[in-house]
Amino acid sequence: MKNLLEISDLSKNEILSLIELAIEIKKNPKKYSEKLKNKTLFMFFEKPSLRTRVSFEVAMNQLGGSALYYDLSNSPLAHGKETIEDTSKVISRYCDAIVARVFEQETLEKLAKNSEIPIINALSNDEHPCQILGDLLTIKEKFNTFNIKLAYLGDCNNNVTHSLIKASNILGFNMNIACPNKKEYLPKIKLGKIKLFHNALDAVKGSKIVYTDSWMSYHIPKNRGKKRVKDLKNFQVNNKVMKNAEKNAVFMHCLPALRGQEVTSNVMDGKKSIVFDQAYNRLPVQKAILLKLLNK
Repeated sequence: MKNLLEISDLSKNEILSLIELAIEIKKNPKKYSEKLKNKTLFMFFEKPSLRTRVSFEVAMNQLGGSALYYDLSNSPLAHGKETIEDTSKVISRYCDAIVARVFEQETLEKLAKNSEIPIINALSNDEHPCQILGDLLTIKEKFNTFNIKLAYLGDCNNNVTHSLIKASNILGFNMNIACPNKKEYLPKIKLGKIKLFHNALDAVKGSKIVYTDSWMSYHIPKNRGKKRVKDLKNFQVNNKVMKNAEKNAVFMHCLPALRGQEVTSNVMDGKKSIVFDQAYNRLPVQKAILLKLLNK
């Protein structure tokens, strides 16, 4: 691993190795408490964040290093005073790795091209690899296998869906996706073995995991909210949907959730929900990513 810009930067063996390392870190955290001593992580954020920011900062602290949060809105780059290329070259002289949470995937590619240190995609409009690695850790802990079927419902033209699709094709787990038959909701990447549905109840049949995400990603204008809720209402995860999946199916969501839109509160707070275990697993998996990139 040199960078982590998208999930397909990783081979099947590399993904499995990261998950095994994350499991080991959870079992024996003290063993890793000095592994990144004197290392500094630069956190370059264009978008709001809770889980990503906190989990990366805590990860660096618990590995013996430090993290520096930088809000791009206050930077020379945001005000047109400096290029992304120059920004990357400067940060490379100060820090040991860059975590970037940005709008455009191209920003990450430019950072990586001009950087002497590893670049980690903490979310872009196209990809969310750190989230999906945490999800895979959660699936491994819950089922002890990737020989499962996952159904994703809602807006399928989003970063989480794209990264899940790629992970499914790399690891070989079955995946159905369901969304309205309109271009703005259809994934913009090749599906491979993924099956596309336009009916939520059909999509979840035989699934052990039902997954959804917000219908209003950060880059979507607020004035499109009412139309999107109308278009996506039949893809809400509710008790009826969960009952149509496997009996022991679980519910996953990358959070934040808009309760009453993509998911009902009784599902979010129900016995089948593992969303908070899923959120916690961002921490150990990001420790594993940082160690793989920095602990040479």
